Amino acid sequence: MIRVIPARERHFSDFEWLRTYWLFSFAEYYDPSNIQFGPLRVFNDDVVAPGAGFPTHPHREMEIITIPLSGEITHADSMGNRAIIVPGDVQRMSAGTGLTHSEYNLGESPVHFYQIWIYPDQRGLPPGYDQRRFDSSEWHNRLWPVASGRGLPDVVTLCADATILRAELDSGVSFLHDPGEDRRLFLYLTYGAITLNESELAAQDQARVDGVPRIHVTARSASGLVLVDLPSGRGVGYDAATLRGARA
Repeated sequence: MIRVIPARERHFSDFEWLRTYWLFSFAEYYDPSNIQFGPLRVFNDDVVAPGAGFPTHPHREMEIITIPLSGEITHADSMGNRAIIVPGDVQRMSAGTGLTHSEYNLGESPVHFYQIWIYPDQRGLPPGYDQRRFDSSEWHNRLWPVASGRGLPDVVTLCADATILRAELDSGVSFLHDPGEDRRLFLYLTYGAITLNESELAAQDQARVDGVPRIHVTARSASGLVLVDLPSGRGVGYDAATLRGARA
């Protein structure tokens, strides 16, 4: 099954200092048919104004991954980590038994970033941190892993059976990805237009894929995307129509 969700169906909130699209139920946005997709719990598309940010707040039992697209984020946490995160960086916090952190835009321009939350495979782990800088050429015209809990080399580590991949494709470029029938995929198109098997996506559309052993993606224009490869789990994270058997 491939379900394409158009950009207009994302939940949008404008707090002046924060303009954000929530792809899953989050904060005051609640939709019982859109809580999660397997262990993928949050995918937020955030823009934070200069001089603003998230003050110190707690988390528990979650893998929290931050991917900046433009601007910079100043991060601090209760583990003693202090960092400025910029495009090309990928950061992961394992909240585990509990931590606090803050994120501020102390730069002169808005910061645009994705924040992704994935449930860990095991509860009760100690809090942890990992960060790595990539060169964008690594995902030019190919799909490239940037974070994984599946033993891949040279990536940000996750305490979850999941892999986050990026791609930036010139028009006409294609790639294949073979997750197998026991995996599910979440794809978010940052910009451009692609064909995913027989489905077409435009900028900020998302696709939720399950039970499809291979995907074939072709860029119909210059395109950038994030793909999250996850374990499948029938009946977890499906919309109400699918659970009722009303969606093929």
